[in-house]
This record gives sequence, C-alpha cells and structure tokens, in this order.
Amino acid sequence: MPENNYPKLHNATWPGIVGKGPDSEPAIALDTMLEMTAAAEVDGVKFDGVDLGLFDPHYDLDISDDGIKRLADKVAAHGLEIGSLVAPIWGGPAMGTKEQRAEFVEMVRKSCIIGQKLREMGIRPNGIVRIDSASGPHDWAADPAGNTKLIAQTFREAADVAADFGERLAAEGEICWGGMHSWKYMLETLEAVDRKNVGFQADMSHTTLYLLGYNAPEHRILPEDFQWGDRATFLEALKTLTKALRPWTIDFHVAQNDGTVFGSGSHDKTGRHCQATDPNGKLDITHDAGLWLRDESGELTKAFRHICWDGCMFPNAVMNNQQTWNDILAAMINVRKAHGWYEA
Repeated sequence: MPENNYPKLHNATWPGIVGKGPDSEPAIALDTMLEMTAAAEVDGVKFDGVDLGLFDPHYDLDISDDGIKRLADKVAAHGLEIGSLVAPIWGGPAMGTKEQRAEFVEMVRKSCIIGQKLREMGIRPNGIVRIDSASGPHDWAADPAGNTKLIAQTFREAADVAADFGERLAAEGEICWGGMHSWKYMLETLEAVDRKNVGFQADMSHTTLYLLGYNAPEHRILPEDFQWGDRATFLEALKTLTKALRPWTIDFHVAQNDGTVFGSGSHDKTGRHCQATDPNGKLDITHDAGLWLRDESGELTKAFRHICWDGCMFPNAVMNNQQTWNDILAAMINVRKAHGWYEA
C-alpha cells in the first residue's frame, strides 16, 4: 500500500504576524516563514504548501497582477503550493455600521480576486477564504439577536461576492469573535447565513475552549468540576461538539492546546496554541483530529483536500527554531497516516 498523500500538509504563515507588533515581538517576515516551512523534513516527507494571511506586513491587498505573480513564483520556488487565504476584514466589523459592513465585503472581494488569480496560475489547487465577525463578544451581547442578524447579512453579502469568483468562505470558530464565541452561537450564525459557499473552519485549539464555555458559560459542554485527567469525559464532550460542527466544516487547523486562554500584541484572548510536543497539551492530536476528519460511522469525510497547522502567538525564539517546524510536520504526518488517503 502506498503512503497516504492526502490531505496535503500545509503550514500557516500568519503566525509570523498574529500577536506580534508594537505591544509584543517584531513580526517575522514572510520569506522567513516560507524558508522554515520548506526546510522542515521528517523521514523524507516535507510540507506540501502554505496558507497565507493577506495582510501587512506580509502582503499588500492592493498588489498588482505582477505582484501576485511574484508571490506565486516565490512560494513555488520553495516547492510549495498555496491553499487557504485569510481576508483582512478587521477594519469592518460584520455587525458594524453600513460603511463598516461594506468595508468587510470589499476586503473579501479583494481577497477573492487574489485567490482566483492564484488558482488560474496553478499554484492554488485547494482552499477557502477565511473570515470572522471582526466583532467582540461583549459588543455582540448588547443585542444578541439583532447583532447575529447583522453578521449573517454581512456574511451573505460577502458570500454572494465570493461566489462570483468561485470561492468559499470559512468562519473560524474562536471565543474572541462575537456571534461565533460558542459552538451554539456559531451554529446559529451559520444557519442564519444559509449560503452553500459559507462553512466553518475548525481549529483544534480554539474549539477546545468551546467545551469549557469561555465567554459563553451557558453553552459549556464539559461539567463544571471537569478535571483534565478525565479523558473519557473529555472525548464524550468533543464528540458532541464535532457532531454538531463537522457537517459545516470546510477547512481544518491541526493544533495543540493546554486548556488556557491567551492573547498577545493586539490579538484578543483565545485558545492558546501550544507546540506540537508541549507536555501540557490536553489533546491527543492524532486521535482527536479524527473526530473532525471522520464521520459518525468512522468513515473519512474528505471534506477538504489539505489541512493546516496553526501556531499563532508562539514566541519568536520558538518560531525561529527549525526543530519547532520539524516537530509540527511530524504531528501533521501522523494525522495523515491515521486519517488520510492515497490518490494516484
């Protein structure tokens, strides 16, 4: 039997930016992120590609067609492909003013133009455009029903624009985004959007905090007296979560979490991304990924053709250490061995 070659294994480049900046450490250049990704290797296996954040200082959203071509050539020169793209929608809250919501949709439009051009160049065979509500849970809570309706309206407008470019939008479930800060609110928002090209982006770290009810204790799944050593109870809760959100999931981040919240730079507190080998990690990465990648009967969903490692807000000393990326790649390979497939 040949080795599984799907889903393709991608690394995220935005951890070089997210949580960095004036209030934290300097951003890490896109070139550095690409070099570290391309240099990672475990038993002859390397990363297949990268997912990109379309925001400063890695990227100028108003880049020319020549600039897009240079980006494609740069990534290709490292032997990598491009997958999912993160739209920089944070200047236009999805439940904001009419002008702000129009700004949100415009950022999605520009991201989709770039995504389409990268597909036409042959460098981007798979992937979605990632969004969130760009709004905080506290602001959302001032009018839950009204704000969810506004978010859904904005997402629908963005989805209609994305459809013109053949793109799908994936909303990433994090406790820091209003209307998306619990698993039930996330479902309500997705159901209200009701567009075939809008789905869920599951991050193994962020969704773990859904179980604990951070920012939405009314939707906590794990019992109040839960102890992390109780793996059986944890798995039952995770099965409840994945059963509800898996049908919506169109993009997936492999990650580790130590059960705590964390924020740095300008990024609000969300699920802490831990290193793949962190002894305090609460997830069995290989096993627990399978609850997202397989359906209730244990069959592979094949709902996405690549998976991506997300390790935001690691210290720069960690991110500039090549062994970090080798360890991450090893974790990704294990997920693919357990839950992947082979295509000739």
